[in-house]
Amino acid sequence: MTFKISAEDKQALGKVAVLMGGTSAERPVSLNSGSAVLAALLAIGVDAVGIDIGENAAQQLSSIEFDRAFIALHGRGGEDGTMQGLLELLNKPHTGSGVMASALGMDKWRTKLVWDACHVATPKAFVLDADSDWGSIMQALGGLAMVKPAREGSSIGMRKVHSSEELAASYAFAIQHDDLVIAEQYIEGKEFTVAILGDEALPAIQLITTHDFYDFDAKYKANDTQYLLPSGLPDYAEAELQKMSLKAFKLVGCSGWGRVDAMQDKDGNFWLLEVNTSPGMTDHSLVPMAANASGLDFSALVLRILQQTL
Repeated sequence: MTFKISAEDKQALGKVAVLMGGTSAERPVSLNSGSAVLAALLAIGVDAVGIDIGENAAQQLSSIEFDRAFIALHGRGGEDGTMQGLLELLNKPHTGSGVMASALGMDKWRTKLVWDACHVATPKAFVLDADSDWGSIMQALGGLAMVKPAREGSSIGMRKVHSSEELAASYAFAIQHDDLVIAEQYIEGKEFTVAILGDEALPAIQLITTHDFYDFDAKYKANDTQYLLPSGLPDYAEAELQKMSLKAFKLVGCSGWGRVDAMQDKDGNFWLLEVNTSPGMTDHSLVPMAANASGLDFSALVLRILQQTL
């Protein structure tokens, strides 16, 4: 049976706008996240309304009355600091990180620069352009690389490459999604994700896919993707990964909640890939999965994230 919030809590939270949809490539995922969050809030008695964010978000949000926002937007226009800035100008509290951390976390290249400067292990990477020396870059990256649009999520536009010819072709593919594209050293090993809630790193999840890497289809369409929770790591190694992830999260300036993705190489070393400041929030998503393992069901997780805005 779903619990109900108290009258005092309901009054304190006021009217909650659940922001979803948006105009990024991750719009369909965001609509699923927002619908799940909205249903959970309504079920526990929160006065909430869903808003499908379109091209003119400023006009939309200025024309309705609400007290705080739950951001269930993914990608540019919702996760990159622009929506956070708009809400702060409107003097509306919102879930998750602020303007600077959201903008930085959305940019994989600049996140890596911060982590590098602070001695957090992250794979070597190069910014690509049409005149890049494909052969030299592949050699420097050890002959195996991931090409990524730097400011996209859900693995959109990403490709694993094995040669200079594939690197050039994958750059041409990725540039269609973002004008900043990076090639990152591919770490062969196990993939993990660590959810962050407040000042706590939740249990790590190991991701196992039959695909070449954990791509869009493996995340949202495949039936054979495995999520190991417990992660399969020895306790000391999981504690190391959690500590590293929480440190990296805070170095970017993130707050509230989010997720850090990592690889473990064959020698047992961890390498951090990116931070997500507004992760997926369906009942099948990774943050709810980790929260459930910590004793928080979906409704309790959504409420905990929302209460951080008080």
